[in-house]
Amino acid sequence: MTFIATLWGTLLDILPIAAIIFGFQYVVIRKPVKRLAQVLTGFVMVWVGLSFFLVGLEQALFPMGELMATQLTNHDFLPTLANDGQRHWSDYYWVYIFAFTIGASTTIAEPSLIAVSLKAGQISGGTINPFMLRIAVAIGMAFGITLGAWRIVMGWPLQWFVCTAYLLVIVQTLRSPRAIIPLAYDSGGVTTSTITVPIIAALGLGLASAIPGRSPVMDGFGMIALACLFPIITVMGYAQLAEGQAKRKRKATTSAPSKAQSASKGGP
Repeated sequence: MTFIATLWGTLLDILPIAAIIFGFQYVVIRKPVKRLAQVLTGFVMVWVGLSFFLVGLEQALFPMGELMATQLTNHDFLPTLANDGQRHWSDYYWVYIFAFTIGASTTIAEPSLIAVSLKAGQISGGTINPFMLRIAVAIGMAFGITLGAWRIVMGWPLQWFVCTAYLLVIVQTLRSPRAIIPLAYDSGGVTTSTITVPIIAALGLGLASAIPGRSPVMDGFGMIALACLFPIITVMGYAQLAEGQAKRKRKATTSAPSKAQSASKGGP
């Protein structure tokens, strides 16, 4: 019954998209759709696939993320209390390790990021390495989720971290290659997609619910904001490092002929 309800709800969600596409095709463009049977088959596969995906989120990803966060913050799992009866932020190191690894692994497997990185590599003519771009985004995502978990444990305000990260983004934007800036800004949104967001949200909600005094809405979903920001920082940082390395290579190649010419002039 749950799958049937999800199937019906997904159908209602994608019907407006199909109506707009076919409406423009037949009313505005006034041409029949080529390979109509293939297009309709694709729509049906999208409909069924999204339904299975939504059911999978509710049945597996959300419960697993919350369960892992609850178990990692369990009093029986954590070290004993200190002399003052308080826990230190370092007591939750397994939470940070889990946040970092789950952030990196889900980002590497994100389908939308794979598609964008491959397309960026094709358009750039090989200047952008798709795999290195995915690694840069994965490192940023992992660091952002880890920082978000540490912030929940510490209880510090979310706006401090967001404002500081945006200031760093502004500084990097002024100093990064212009060609990489749109891709860097888009990497945060592309990364927080079908696989990454459900696990991040589940981890943040579970962690905020397990630690007393934390707000699941503010702290749990605030982790997604940090996860969107730090891939921008790491991608622009990767571009700056690549540009610096390219400049050093150009200097080395231009200085080598000049040294050879000076040596030939100074000969006997």
